[in-house]
Amino acid sequence: MFLEIITPDKKVYSGDVKSVVLPGSEGKFGIMNNHAPMISSLGKGVIKVTDVNQQIQQFTISGGVAEVFKNKIIVLAE
Repeated sequence: MFLEIITPDKKVYSGDVKSVVLPGSEGKFGIMNNHAPMISSLGKGVIKVTDVNQQIQQFTISGGVAEVFKNKIIVLAE
């Protein structure tokens, strides 16, 4: 599964991941391989990324939008 996290200033993350936990506007939710297509608004919180080597990275955001389609996640974050 491929993840891109993009802010108005730059691309913060780009790479293959095992799972992602996002701060949805109605609460946290997780995305794993072969997730159903979706678009969701994001609230203030932390994006938790687990890459294919089991390394965990975290990114703090103040909101945004996430799109999941065909094992690709695009996060437009503030």
